[in-house]
Amino acid sequence: MQQIPVSLWTLVAGMVITVFSIWVGQNHHLLPIQASQQAPLVDGFFNIMVSIATALFIVVEGTILIFLVKYRRRPGDDTDGVDVEGNLPLEVFWTAIPALIVLVLGIYSVDVFQQMGGFEPGSHPHMPHSHSKAHVAQMPGSAIAATLSDTSITESEQTSPTAVPQIGIGATPKTLGKPADLVVNVTGMQFAWLFNYPDSGVSSGELHIPVGADVQINLSATDVIHSFWVPQFRLKQDAIPGIPTELRFVATKPGTYPIVCTELCGGYHGSMRSQVIVHTPEEFDNWLEENRIAQTQNLKEAVAINPAHLSTSEFLNPYTRDMGINAETLEPLVIGH
Repeated sequence: MQQIPVSLWTLVAGMVITVFSIWVGQNHHLLPIQASQQAPLVDGFFNIMVSIATALFIVVEGTILIFLVKYRRRPGDDTDGVDVEGNLPLEVFWTAIPALIVLVLGIYSVDVFQQMGGFEPGSHPHMPHSHSKAHVAQMPGSAIAATLSDTSITESEQTSPTAVPQIGIGATPKTLGKPADLVVNVTGMQFAWLFNYPDSGVSSGELHIPVGADVQINLSATDVIHSFWVPQFRLKQDAIPGIPTELRFVATKPGTYPIVCTELCGGYHGSMRSQVIVHTPEEFDNWLEENRIAQTQNLKEAVAINPAHLSTSEFLNPYTRDMGINAETLEPLVIGH
C-alpha cells in the first residue's frame, strides 16, 4: 500500500485547522452584546485575532504532541538523536509568518481606529467643555460619594467653552464636520462619575442618552487619572487631569449598561462605577425635561408650591378642573366660605 505524501497530509491538516479556527473566531461568545456603532468594528478585529490565535495554538501544540509520540524514546534504544544543525527554510518560515501576521493586524487596527473616529478628536472647536463643581463627602467604609449642590453649576460654566479635546475617539468619516447631537461633560473624581448636560444645565450621577443619537462626551478628571469604559460600547478612554479627552459614539440598543473605571485610582477604585441608560428618543426627552425642572433654581415651580401662599380658589382650582366644575360654579362656594 502506497504511503500518503507528507505534503498531502499537511494540506489537509491546514484546511481543517483553517476552517475550525474561523469557526471558533466567529462563535467564541467571549464578548458582551453590541450596543454601539463602534462595537461591530472592534468585534470584527477581535474575531480575526481569535481565529489566528486558535490556528497558531493548534499548530504549535499539535506539532509538539506529534513529535512527542513519533520521536519518543523506544525501549532498548540508547543511541543519540539525529544531529540536525539549522534549517534555513524553516527558520525563514517561522519568522516571516508571525511578522506578516503582525503587519496585517497593525494595518487593520489602524483602519478600525480611523473608522471609529480615532483620528478626529477635537474637530468641533465650538463644543462646550464645562464641568460642574461638586461637594465631596467621605462615607466611612465605602467609596467617596459626590453630590451636586443647588448652586454647583452656574450659567457661565454651562455655556463657556474651554480647551478642545485632542485625544480620544472623535467624529467618524461619515460624521466628520458635523456637530454631535448631544454633548455631555463627564468628570471623574475619587470615586465617582459626574455627568453634566451643558445645553440644559442638567447634572446626574448616571449617563442618560437617546438611542441612535450621535453623542459626544468630554472627559476630565479632578484628581488622578481615571478611565471611562463601557464594555457593551467597546469604548474606553482615560480621563486625565488638565488634559481634556473625548469619546464620540452612537448607541444602537436601548438598555442599561455598566460604566467602569479601569485605571487604578485609589483605595476605592473598585467601587467607582456608574451606568449608562440608553432611552428611546421620547423617553430621553421626558427624562431631560423632568430633571431640568427638578434642578431649576425656582424651587416653587420645581419642587412644591406652598398652599399658604395661595388663595382658596387657586388652591382648589386643579381639583375642580379635574371634576368638571368651572370657575363660575366654584366662586359662590368660595365667597360663602
